[in-house]
Amino acid sequence: MYNATKDLMLPTSLIGSLPRPSWFTKRLGGQTFLEAMVDTIYREQYTDAVSVYLREQETAGLDICTDGDAHYDPDVGGQSWTSYPLFHMEGFDRKNPQPAIMKTGGVGFPMGHILHDYLEARVMPQIIGPIGRGDLQYTSMWKTAQRLTDKPVKFGTVTPELLAAAVDDRYYKDPVERIHALSDAINEELNELADAGCPIVQLEEPQIHMIPARGKVFGKLDMKEMVDVFNNTVKDLRDKTEVWCHTCWGNPSQQRMFKEVQSYGPSLEYLAQVDADVITFESCSSGHIDIEAIGQHVTDKKVAIGVIDHHSLQVEKPEDIAETIREALKHIPAERLVLCSDCGMGREGMSRRHARYKMISLVLGTNIVRKELGLPEAECLAADGQYSLIVQED
Repeated sequence: MYNATKDLMLPTSLIGSLPRPSWFTKRLGGQTFLEAMVDTIYREQYTDAVSVYLREQETAGLDICTDGDAHYDPDVGGQSWTSYPLFHMEGFDRKNPQPAIMKTGGVGFPMGHILHDYLEARVMPQIIGPIGRGDLQYTSMWKTAQRLTDKPVKFGTVTPELLAAAVDDRYYKDPVERIHALSDAINEELNELADAGCPIVQLEEPQIHMIPARGKVFGKLDMKEMVDVFNNTVKDLRDKTEVWCHTCWGNPSQQRMFKEVQSYGPSLEYLAQVDADVITFESCSSGHIDIEAIGQHVTDKKVAIGVIDHHSLQVEKPEDIAETIREALKHIPAERLVLCSDCGMGREGMSRRHARYKMISLVLGTNIVRKELGLPEAECLAADGQYSLIVQED
């Protein structure tokens, strides 16, 4: 269901996370969101942080906002993206978390590599019983953000296969059974979120495109079977809301997870089969090598092309972003093209100021092309020269 992007041409958005303000010192930890919001200091810091995130997106001129993933704690490498659901769902030994080995093939970083810290920070609860959605409380988080802005707020969460790979399991005998249990529980939570009116629900990082590089998920599930997992996780959602499928190649601590640039090419046939309205692609960091192939394979959905590199502190030039959009329009019709960041910018390694100016460049670059096509330009208050503190001489 296209609702948030229905009447927008070349809409702009972020994937999700933004760098945490330095004054946001309270942690959610194992508390439920609603319990934490009873605490005066946490409530003030959380709502102030979400307000800042939304205002910076509004002044940049983005069409679709996020809450910056404000409920995630400032863990090493953005680990809270994975750990938050595990510490708030049923079936987990939340009070006795243990170091956990990442159970996806080909991921290993030796001592001396920055991402070794990320692996050491994988302290997760074990599965000890049937998995249920527990107290994720995504609906309350979305409402807290949406009531602060007139713009649509997108809400995202990690996919079940990544959660399944993050934990030790003392209950399910088969990891495939574990994935399906997580999928069913997340689907229940997301349907409640959609029923509450959330305009966009985003599933983050299905492993479909990773399989050609790493092998089958748990050595068992191929790309077609992972499409089925995704579609089960979003079952019934498209009747209620707009569904986004976010894909990227990983960015803990703003680091690359692969030595070589990866291509979506081998997986595009299968990504086109996911039950989503919009598919996002990490494109900027790879030099946009897959745009033509994406346009050839994904023909019945909207395509969100990343034009902001989440790994780099270099702020992209609007002119370069505009050139990328022109190239993308050769292969993807304007009515199906969305412009976004490659991935989240809040996974530990980027400052708020860098993220802010990347957002601004995203909008300014898109406005260049909008003007060329005779489309309405977005107001970018953050780039309005009349408010510069530098007085220009005649």
